[in-house]
Parts: sequence; structure tokens; C-alpha cells
Amino acid sequence: MRACCDLEVDVNGEEGFLVDKKTLASFSKRFAKLFGHFMDNTGNLKIVFHDFPGGAEGFELIARFCYNNGRAEVTPANIVLLNCAAQYMEMDSDGPRPSLFNQTKKSLDGISFWSWSELLVALKECQDFLSPSKPSLILNKVLDCAIGRLASPIVASPYTSSSENSSFQCSSDSRSSYSIRNNSYHVSWWFEDLLFLNIDLIDKVIKKMISQHFDHATIIKFLFCYQRSRFLTATPTEKCRIMEVIINLISLLDRSFLSCKLLFDIYRVASRLKMSKHYKSILENLIGLQLDQATIDFLLVPSPQKKLYMYDVNLVLRLTNAFQNELSHCRSPVRFRKVASLLDSYLVEVSADYYLNPSKFAALVLLLPASARESHDRLFQAIDIYLQVHGGICEAQKMRICSALDYANLSTDALRHLARNSKFPSRIAIQGFLNHSRS
Repeated sequence: MRACCDLEVDVNGEEGFLVDKKTLASFSKRFAKLFGHFMDNTGNLKIVFHDFPGGAEGFELIARFCYNNGRAEVTPANIVLLNCAAQYMEMDSDGPRPSLFNQTKKSLDGISFWSWSELLVALKECQDFLSPSKPSLILNKVLDCAIGRLASPIVASPYTSSSENSSFQCSSDSRSSYSIRNNSYHVSWWFEDLLFLNIDLIDKVIKKMISQHFDHATIIKFLFCYQRSRFLTATPTEKCRIMEVIINLISLLDRSFLSCKLLFDIYRVASRLKMSKHYKSILENLIGLQLDQATIDFLLVPSPQKKLYMYDVNLVLRLTNAFQNELSHCRSPVRFRKVASLLDSYLVEVSADYYLNPSKFAALVLLLPASARESHDRLFQAIDIYLQVHGGICEAQKMRICSALDYANLSTDALRHLARNSKFPSRIAIQGFLNHSRS
């Protein structure tokens, strides 16, 4: 990758003239300051520039501009490098001498006439030489133009280009330079073109898309196309960074475009990585907000490594708490009943797990208020299975688990079974018998 690197320059006197001090100093404040009192010295000078943009290539463009009396051919392929090198060498003079920095800025006035492939070349240059975290006129201009091109029904075709960089060419060259695209059918035509961008630049691109009200469904599709593509060659550390950025970005999108299935798919990928708990918490909160849309298969997530119990019970506890926090100010009985039904199915599945300790099971059965369930029969079924499998737990633990039951919401059959069930605490069995007698 072409980037900033150290550069060593020999400045010769009368014999060599490899680099002429006066010519360079007349266009560059930095050269003028460096040469200072050595301007008339005919001896050899050696200057080392640290982190010079583009290394020797960047310096050659600078020198060519100076020796060409302040003229340069600014193209989409070199505008970023010229701009960075001009800033580095302080070639932004407002005096009578031509300014390379100003010329690169003026060249941006014609950016709307660049082809799609020229925009991609400029984006590649931005990635090589600019930091997405720092303000940059060129980067913002290129991104704004590219995103505007994607959002427009009439776009510069990616199949024609003045660039010779084959990485930006597509397999077909039979299309005209402009084509009218059906947004609903061709929304993903540009996906592959932007896969070369690193995750930090993707972060900036997507945030700009969101600020410009780009279609959120298309953004989501692109992010997962990007994730799948980059994961093919990414290191574990790079995968973590990619997923952290994607999770943060989807948290900025309209929730109506984030299905519960999609979020669980992300969670499965993220759970295999050593990601920051902060980002996992963001993802879990997003899932929790839509827990009423989940199915039992989504919740049956294997427990973390080195844990004996079968399923990740702590995850379900966190998701359900997130759901309840969301509905704390605006309770929806319908949504609560859906989650209660889902949780009862989950309880039946995990109740037979020999390694699931009583405190965790109690936390699960007591997670929702009694009013969330129309019937407590499935809750009773799960508790019954758990007590059958875990016969050795103490009376106090059994009483805590059974305190979740509301006898008024148990069917006659469930009450009859409870009254005769020796695994339940005697006080619970008696209460069940009394309620059965009244029914």
C-alpha cells in the first residue's frame, strides 16, 4: 500500500543540480524554512522527511510542479496525494506564486463530472493517505459525491472508466457510460465496488449515508456483504474490529429494518470472537427490544466454553431484562404474552439440564410478572421436569422456584397433578390440593 513514509533527499549545489534549492523554496514554505541561510551554499545537503505522503512518488510530483513553474496535471488518480504532499510542504501560499494546495482544491469543483471508477480511484487514494478520524475536505467531497451517485436513479456506470486500475473494472464493458437503474432491483450494484475499503472508512461512509437518509435496508445488506467478504482473509483481531463497527452502525439504523433473525445471526458471529463487552451489550439490547419476534430456536444458544450447563441461560436473562426495560413505560399485554410463551418453551427445554443450578432456574421462572401469562400450565410443566431431574435440591430452593406459580392460572389437570406430586414441597402440594378441591 502506498502511504506516508520516511524520505531522504539529496540537495546538491552547482555541480549536480539534482534538486535546486531556490526553485523548491519559491513554491514551498517548508523548503524555504529548511534551507534558510544555506540558500547560497554550494555544498551538498541531505534532508530527511519523516512520514512524507507517498514517499518518493509524492516528492517527485512536488518537484515536477516546482520545475514546471507551478503547473501540474491534477487528476482523480493523484489529487489526494498532491493535496497531502502540498499540505506537508506548506505549498498553500496566497501570494503571486501558484499554490499546489489551492490547485488541488479548485480541481474538486469538477468532481461531479468524474466517472464512478474515478471516484473509486480517489477513494482508494483517500484510504491510503488520509485518516478517516481527521477532518478532510477532499475525503468529504469524494464521499458526498459517491454517496450521491449511489442514491441517484441516474448514475455513472461502473463499467466504463478512464482508470487503468483493473481492481475497479467489472467483467462487462458492454454498457453505456450512463444507465438508468431500478432502485428496487439494482440496489446492490455497487456493493462489490466498495469492498476494498477498510473498516474505518466504511464507518465514515455508512454514517454519511445515514445522515443523508440513505435507504436503511440497503445499508444493512451492504454491511453483511462486507462482513462476509472481509472475514475470508481477516485476522481474529480484524474480525473483532469489523464486528464492533458493524454493531455500532446498525444501532444507528431504524429498528424496523432489523429483524430478530438478523440480529441473532450477528450474535452468533460475534459470540465466537473476543469482542468488547460494550458492543455485545449493544447487540443484546437490540435483540431484547424485539424479543417478542424471536422463536425458541433463536434462544437455544450453546453455553460459553468451560460451562457445564447446556444453554446460555445468562443471555436469555439479559435479553428478557432488556425487553422489560423497553416496555417499562409502555406495557403491551400482547407483546408480554408472546415473550412469556417463548420463555415457557425455553424453560421446558432447559429444565431437564442436570447442570442447570437452582438459582439460575429460579431466576428464569421469576423473570416475568405473573400477569404476563394467561395460563401457568407450561410453567408448571417446566418446574415439574426440573424437580424430577434435580431431586437433591433443598426445600428452600424448591419453595423459591414454586413461588412463581399462580394457582388461579393453573388448569384442573395441572392442579390435580400438583396435589399428587411428591417432588413438590408439601406446602405447595397442599395448596394445589385445596385449589383443585375448589375447582
